[in-house]
Amino acid sequence: MIREPSDFRLDVSLLARSPLVQMPLNYSKWDALELSDDSDIEGHPNVDKRSLIRWKQRDIHEKREERKHRIALLEADIACNAVLQPRLRTIADEVASKGPAHFSALVERFKTEPSPERPPTNAPEQQTYDEMLLNLMLTIWEEVKKAGIDKDDARLGELLVQGLEKHFVQMGEHQGKQKQELAQLQEDNKRKITSDDIHVGFDSHYVPPKPEPSPIKGAIEPSKPKKTTEYEVLNPKGVEGTTTTSVPAASSSSSVASDDELPELTPSLEQFSHLPLRGYQQSWDFIRSHRDVYVAGASDALLVAAFKAQNDGKAVYAQQCVHQSLLIQYCEKLGPDGVTLFFRKMVVADPRASSVFENDVAQTYAHLAERVRISKAEEAAVAGEEQIQLVAENPSQSISFNIPDGPPPEHLQLEGPGFEDVNIEDVRKALQMRWDVFQGFSEAMQEALKSQELDKVNKVLGSMSVKEAEDVVQLLDLGGILNFSSGGIRDETGEEGEGVEEQEVEQ
Repeated sequence: MIREPSDFRLDVSLLARSPLVQMPLNYSKWDALELSDDSDIEGHPNVDKRSLIRWKQRDIHEKREERKHRIALLEADIACNAVLQPRLRTIADEVASKGPAHFSALVERFKTEPSPERPPTNAPEQQTYDEMLLNLMLTIWEEVKKAGIDKDDARLGELLVQGLEKHFVQMGEHQGKQKQELAQLQEDNKRKITSDDIHVGFDSHYVPPKPEPSPIKGAIEPSKPKKTTEYEVLNPKGVEGTTTTSVPAASSSSSVASDDELPELTPSLEQFSHLPLRGYQQSWDFIRSHRDVYVAGASDALLVAAFKAQNDGKAVYAQQCVHQSLLIQYCEKLGPDGVTLFFRKMVVADPRASSVFENDVAQTYAHLAERVRISKAEEAAVAGEEQIQLVAENPSQSISFNIPDGPPPEHLQLEGPGFEDVNIEDVRKALQMRWDVFQGFSEAMQEALKSQELDKVNKVLGSMSVKEAEDVVQLLDLGGILNFSSGGIRDETGEEGEGVEEQEVEQ
C-alpha cells in the first residue's frame, strides 16, 4: 500500500504544546566565562576596535595579578598575626601580675637572646617573631615616656598594661578586617573561570606491563621431543628389505651445555634461599614481590647452591636451598596458576600436601648429601694416587741437600780465588734466605733434610698434597737447598710412560 504525501503531515499544534519545545534554554553556566570579545567594549571613532580589545585584555590580566598578589599578602599577614596575638596576650597578663620589672626583662631577653622562629616567607630580611614583639614593646615604652611617666612612678605598670591591651585590641580588629577583605577577594577570584582553575578531572593512559624477567644464566633447557615423519609406501615389504643409512642431524650449539656454565644464584635467589624451612607465607610474599625468582633455571641454580653448601659443610643452608628448589618445582608442575594453588595448600597446613612435600625434601636432601660424600671420597682417592717425588734424571746423578747450620754470622768473610768481585751483602742475603726457607718447613721435613737421605725426603713429600709438595720443592730450589750434579726434578705419579720434568737446577 502506497501512502499519499498527505498522510505524513505533522501536527504543528501538538508540537507547540510539547514540554520539550516550551522549555527555555539556560545559559547561566556560561556566565563565569570571561570572553575576549567586543560585546562590552564601547568603541571610539579615533581608536580601532582591535586596540580597544587588547587594552581590555591587558586590564583584565593586570587586575587578576594584583588580586593574586593582594591575596598572598593578606594570607601571610593573617598567619603572622595569628602567632603574635596569643603571645601578646600572654605578655600583657604576665606584666599585669609581675609588674614593670618583667616588662624590662622581656625587652632585654628579646634583644640579647631572640628566638630564630620567623614567618615562612622568602623575604631576605624577614624579622623574627621576637623582633616584632620587641619593636611593639619599645613603641609602648616610648608612648609611656611621652606621657611623662618615670621609671619609679607607681602608675608605670598600669600604663604598660594599658598599652599592651590597646595594641592587642587593635591587632584583633585589624585581623578581622583582613579576613573580610581576603574573603571578598577570594569570592571575586571565583566569579570568572581562569586558566588557573583548569585541572585534570580524570586521566586514562596506557601503562605497559612489566617485562618478563630473564631466565637464570646457564639454565638447563629441557630436551624437546624430536619430530619424525612416516611415509606410507605401496610396497612396505620391499622397503623393509632395504637398508637405509640415517644421517645424524647437526646438533645446535645451544643444546650442548658446558660443565663450567652451571646456573648461578642471582641476588634475589640468594635472599630467597636463606628463607627458613616451612616458611611458606614468607616464601609466597617474596615470590610476589620479586618476579625474577620464579623463572626458568631458578630451581637448578638452587640445587647447585645446595650441593656447594653441603660440600663446604653448611648442612642447614643446603637443606634450605633444597627446600626452596623443590618449592619452585612444585609450583611449575601445577600449571599456570601453580604458585597460588601450592601456597594455598601449604599456608593452611593441609596435612596431605605438606607431608608429601616435606618427605620429598627430606629424600632429596639425603640423596644430595650421599652424592657429596661419594664425590669427596672419589676426590680423596684421586688425590692419594698423585705424589710428588724427587728422582734423579739418570742413575749416575745424585741428589744432596745443602742444610744451613744457622743464620749468617755478623762478620762474614769470603776467602779464596774468584771471590774478589762478589758483593758480601748479596751473599749474606742469600744465606739468610736459605735459613728462612729451612725454618719455614715442618719438623718432619727438616729432620728428613738433615738426614741427607732421599727416601726420607720423598716419604714426607708423599704425605703431602700435590700442590703443597710442589710448593716445597720450589722453595728447596729457590733457597739453594736442593743440589743436583746434573739433570732435573721429575714428577712420577705411578702412571706408565709418564715423566714430567718440573725444573732444572745446575749447581
